Amino acid sequence: MDDKIVITKASEHNLKEVSLEIPRRSFTVITGLSGSGKSSLAFSTLYAEGQRRYIDTLSSYARYYMQSLEKPKVESIDGLSPVIAIEQKTTGNNPRSTVGTITEIYDFLRLLYAKAAKAYSPATGKEMVRYTDAQIVDLILWKYDGRKCYLLAPLVIGRKGNYKELFAQMRKRGYTQIRVDGVILDLGGLDAVDRYKAHFIELVVDRLKPNKEDEKRVRNSVQTALNFGKGSLMVVDLETEEVAYFSKHLVCPDSGLSIPEPAPHTFSFNSQAGCCPHCKGLGKVIDIDLDTIIPDKSKSIAEGAIIPLGELKMNRKFDCIRAMARRYDFSIYDPVSELSDEAVSMLIYGCEDYFLVGEGADRGTAKYNGVIDDIQDYVTCPVCNGSRLNEQAGYFKIDGKRIWEVSHLEISSLCDWLGNLPNTLGEREKKISGDILAELTSRAGFLRDVGLDYLSLDRATSSLSGGESQRIRLATQIGSKLVNVLYILDEPSIGLHQRDNKKLISSLRKLRDEGNTVIVVEHDIETMLSADYLVDMGPGAGDLGGKVCFADYLKNVKKSSFKPLLESATLDYIRGVKFIPTPSVRRKGNGQYLNLTGCTGNNLKNVSISFPLGCLIGISGVSGSGKSSLISDTLVRILKRHFYHSKEQPLPYCEITGIENIDKIVEVDQNPIGKTPRSNPATFTGVFDEIRLLFENTPDAKTRGMKRGFFSFNVSGGRCEECKGAGIKIMEMNFLPSVGVECPVCRGKRYKDNVLEVRYKGKNISEVLEMTISEAAEFFAPIPKIASKLQTMVDVGLGYIRLGQSATTLSGGESQRMKLSDELSAKSTGRTLYILDEPTTGLHCDDINILLGVLGRLVDAGNTVIVIEHNIDVLKSVDYLFDLGPGGGKEGGFICAQGTPEEIAKSNCPTAEFL
Repeated sequence: MDDKIVITKASEHNLKEVSLEIPRRSFTVITGLSGSGKSSLAFSTLYAEGQRRYIDTLSSYARYYMQSLEKPKVESIDGLSPVIAIEQKTTGNNPRSTVGTITEIYDFLRLLYAKAAKAYSPATGKEMVRYTDAQIVDLILWKYDGRKCYLLAPLVIGRKGNYKELFAQMRKRGYTQIRVDGVILDLGGLDAVDRYKAHFIELVVDRLKPNKEDEKRVRNSVQTALNFGKGSLMVVDLETEEVAYFSKHLVCPDSGLSIPEPAPHTFSFNSQAGCCPHCKGLGKVIDIDLDTIIPDKSKSIAEGAIIPLGELKMNRKFDCIRAMARRYDFSIYDPVSELSDEAVSMLIYGCEDYFLVGEGADRGTAKYNGVIDDIQDYVTCPVCNGSRLNEQAGYFKIDGKRIWEVSHLEISSLCDWLGNLPNTLGEREKKISGDILAELTSRAGFLRDVGLDYLSLDRATSSLSGGESQRIRLATQIGSKLVNVLYILDEPSIGLHQRDNKKLISSLRKLRDEGNTVIVVEHDIETMLSADYLVDMGPGAGDLGGKVCFADYLKNVKKSSFKPLLESATLDYIRGVKFIPTPSVRRKGNGQYLNLTGCTGNNLKNVSISFPLGCLIGISGVSGSGKSSLISDTLVRILKRHFYHSKEQPLPYCEITGIENIDKIVEVDQNPIGKTPRSNPATFTGVFDEIRLLFENTPDAKTRGMKRGFFSFNVSGGRCEECKGAGIKIMEMNFLPSVGVECPVCRGKRYKDNVLEVRYKGKNISEVLEMTISEAAEFFAPIPKIASKLQTMVDVGLGYIRLGQSATTLSGGESQRMKLSDELSAKSTGRTLYILDEPTTGLHCDDINILLGVLGRLVDAGNTVIVIEHNIDVLKSVDYLFDLGPGGGKEGGFICAQGTPEEIAKSNCPTAEFL
């Protein structure tokens, strides 16, 4: 029992009383068709039970504030270790979060710079120095031996004032001379100086001709001068009139400029002490171009002069504008050119005042916030040039590099720099930085080992894909050195080129070899064949899944005599019985092209590319080679600005031609189909409006006076008010993620009991939402408006998803196929450009086959489809392929090869060997 995790009768979601044994301290892959129950077993059962047990170990005081988690639907789980889930989720949109901050590498880098960096004078560029008292004495005795000089203590450095009290105080202490703005004056005749000028004032502590016999005098005078000068002093050579500066702090030996000692927060862009004062540590500022916001000043506000506002509407924002116009005496019907600068500024940037707006029950106070929030154009901060840090942080260097220059290095280059750093550091710095360097080298090495060597520490986490975010967390866990932990990962190979897959697999094995249990939900064949143990869920999706097709050690699965418990599509693909066929004929296109030239954004090296229209086009290349920079950040943004007047600025390019050959662009990304748990396939496709209309027209609804709104869970009326129609209630868990539990009033049905009594063909509205899309397509077959959209979703392989399933529970691949089905059900013009970024995310080989059929239908209708992809089955199926590389980051940015997959396979590009 100690060597196994034993699951008995798990029934969460679509699981059919699954009983299973998984070996501990092994690398296990759970696979199966999309919707077969993989995530239900791994996350909703194993992880959920581990989380619940952890909470139960806390004190009763802590549990009082957290509330208990509901036990998953499983009879028992034995042998369960503490669980850590590394899910396929992006790392959020916090603009202050970077790869360096979430991995804590930047924290160690800040510490390294605070302890081992050398300071360089901003005035002269020379290395700044600091001395001990004894060193200052020795230097004065050596440098000024036998020479007449003054020993001065700086009292005032560039400040205004008359300093009457200061002069009187020095006279009382017995001093007779003082240096004011470079001139030695007698204190006896000096009463005050010009209070309106900035002055430099130094006290003459001693006049001497140093020699070894006077060492005691020199030492005493130096100590006095350092006390008055707060750690600094000056020596003036009377023969040459040269001034030298000595300090216990960092000081420029030529100019006397002193700066504070560095601390870790000096290099933090999330601290007031280190951030750039202009952009507040963000590295970017909003680009306000008034000519773009108000292109025609002869128009009035009511006529739509302010583009983000549009023409006059009867809404809350214009109510505020009208109230503001009355209060500040300007008219929204006058040309903007006749308005005062103050009025225009308020319209753009907002006003701090509150205005009384609305009528009757809607009457209340509101604030006008301007249109700045509607403007998404950001430019690099002109003050810090995107470094996020203030000027002071740039005074410090290690091996000639400022901290932001090190942060900008790719992880591969960072590892090389860290490895060579001990050779460039002095003995003192080596002793100080030994432990810090070891930690930095280790953590950066983990990122490189999981195939993220093309990232840099200053890369914003909001720009990372789900797969990249997951691999970063994986690298962090490897560095934590935990043992006897159960790690559950969700498709870590997403976004990874086949060339780098071995690095990821090696990292997973390393985690296992340290004494942990690693369970990976995965579709990648290479990852499956590298596992110790394989679990296949199925045999179908949704209600047709939820069973174990086979669970055994890989060495047994590979045997020809091995027989699964149930029919297994996975086993057929592993053995080569089933495969995705290579097309026998490649489409030639319609003879038209979309040409893009001179792309230089991010790491692109002046790329020019011609897309043949009327084809299925593949974009491949190693991670970080420039695929997204070229397609998503350049081409898509250009086309969106052309067709939809998008504000997003494309990356730099020279020219685009051939736009007249397409009539619109559709970007089918993996973002959720809705941002809230209330969004679902029924609402996304619009069929829910038609379904509610059917219920409104039933005799029961007419008798009870129930209109269409009663059957909506988004508005008051028929919905359950306890959960506001969500069916679940969110429980805040303080320092753990929030969890949703079934609403105790409606028991997850979303509606009041009287609404649930209304039935259409024997089903109430809640039961309809619980239907799978396949069931619903059959149920609503006589209603063409509903049936056609549902059937399209079935055709793209989404029949297993429930009609009312929350959008937040759909994977990126499922959301993408949902959007594809929506496009397929719409009328096609035959001149549309579709762009998909890794559509195979979360898809089994069988599902990929279905997806290729869907994409083929779009192309056969005359459209063009561009797919950014790593999956070899997709790449071998395209009509034309562009391979970027040859490496990631600075090593990428070129088109290595282009042509049909057969032509690419004969080339020397990174993808060729896998084709």
